[in-house]
Amino acid sequence: MAGTTAPARTLTHPKHHAADILLRLIESRRRPSSSQTETAPLFGSALAPAKQREVQFADFASVARLKERGGLAKDTLENWHRLWRQNPAMVSVKSQPSMGWVLETAEGIVGYQGSVPVLYQFENRTIIAATAAGLVIEPAYRTRCIGLLASFYRQRDVALFVITHSTASVVNQSKALHARSLPRPDYDKVLFWILNAHEFARVLAAKFGLGSGMEAAGAFLASSALRLDSLRRGPQSHPPGKLTQIDVNDIGDEFDALWRRKLGEAPRLLADRSPASLRWHFTLPGSSSTVAVICCHRFQRLAGYAVVLHAVDRETGLRRSMLADILVEQDDPDVTEALLDAAYSNAVASGGHLFEVIGLPEHVRQILMRWHPYVRTYPTDPLVYKTTDEALARTLADENAWYAGPFDGDATLLP
Repeated sequence: MAGTTAPARTLTHPKHHAADILLRLIESRRRPSSSQTETAPLFGSALAPAKQREVQFADFASVARLKERGGLAKDTLENWHRLWRQNPAMVSVKSQPSMGWVLETAEGIVGYQGSVPVLYQFENRTIIAATAAGLVIEPAYRTRCIGLLASFYRQRDVALFVITHSTASVVNQSKALHARSLPRPDYDKVLFWILNAHEFARVLAAKFGLGSGMEAAGAFLASSALRLDSLRRGPQSHPPGKLTQIDVNDIGDEFDALWRRKLGEAPRLLADRSPASLRWHFTLPGSSSTVAVICCHRFQRLAGYAVVLHAVDRETGLRRSMLADILVEQDDPDVTEALLDAAYSNAVASGGHLFEVIGLPEHVRQILMRWHPYVRTYPTDPLVYKTTDEALARTLADENAWYAGPFDGDATLLP
């Protein structure tokens, strides 16, 4: 970070804020992860043979049950139609792209790796890409995971492969298959602000098995300190233009004009943000999440927008608001800050407990660092990629060639 930005409050900050004490206590009481508690079949025990094949639409019900057993969000057939039949990328692909692969035994499907075609733009070139989606596999068949990943990375007529927010095991296996980490040293640092101290403390205390007395104490400690923390963003400047909020379905021609102007700026790899792609990306059938699109108009034209995704954790009830995307003409700092402030305010107004920012370019994060965020480190590389184009590979080795964030991969694409 630049030397002029304010220091972030990490989860192990030496200052003894009540929030830090609570978070350190929770960390010390963390239960073993599922990967630590899983057991492999006993040596010599029978394991039903599994064959790998491409996904078909008829697999929906079996895959949906497998995903629910694996703890993933409930899927819908309508969403499958959206991902593979209503996908704007289908217009540009040369051949019918794969929907993914399954591992199947005589008893049914025991593994699944989805693959969703997406478009990227770099200079004047349209790049066909694929993002991995919904990897889940029964514990007894985890050793077959690399076969699913290898098939994902071997797809023909695909120049770029992206996997986001996966497990350390998947990241390591991807690197064994010559995938690379995003060349950003701070991309694994998630910035967040606690909007409702009491609920945040209650949810965390309950999640990590703290007793009722500890839960009450934690809620009290967090509330006393974090209620003040929520006011520490500092003074907000007057917006440089008119701020409005629209529905995803109202994304139209002025977004297309902004997108085309953006493509004419400094060359960066950008996931396609044409109006059709934006509407498709943020329309999530069967999802309980909601989306807010915030626009900033300046000199009677759209100067930038931000998208906020609101979701409720199915297990804890924690209300999380995420900055899902932001795009500003010429990266104007005044417009960017106004949109960030509006996104934060939108999260507060939604009743959210937490506002998160993952990734995004340095010019956006520098503004956010002045707002004194908490920072947590993602447990592994949040984004790994592979390209079959040698010239593109050389370009993407430079962190300035990327405009990466939650819009990439499946973080905001799936329910």
